[in-house]
Amino acid sequence: MIQPAFLSTLQVAKLPGGQWRLLAPLRYQSTVLGAHLEVPTGFLTDLASVPRLPLAFLLAGDSAHEAAVVHDHLYQVRRCTRAQADAVLAEAMAVTGEPAWRRWLMWSAVRTGGWWAWRTGPRRYSRLLNYQIQDRRVEPREQA
Repeated sequence: MIQPAFLSTLQVAKLPGGQWRLLAPLRYQSTVLGAHLEVPTGFLTDLASVPRLPLAFLLAGDSAHEAAVVHDHLYQVRRCTRAQADAVLAEAMAVTGEPAWRRWLMWSAVRTGGWWAWRTGPRRYSRLLNYQIQDRRVEPREQA
């Protein structure tokens, strides 16, 4: 059995409009799926979609970026079921050391409210593949 682990670091550039573009592939091996996953260079993500409400953002904002990218990719390419994608999110958050309470909070949020993102994932992915950067100024950011 493979052990869950990130096999590369998250390297992203900030784009206008709250999106981020991967500058290098993000590789992850998942016990939940029993597979190695690769999010390709150029993939667009909003990282973790946490409401900007003060308490919600305080508890879960600006965290679990690597796990969120893998989760976004699974929702968009539909390589597994929604329940499996959400389980991979929790698994990947554990790998990066997120505390159990935050893993539960974020997993519960996607199980409760992620149906819309799951339903529209392939359409959003198709749109993002055709996304053209109007403002070429990007800020590289590597996640530790």
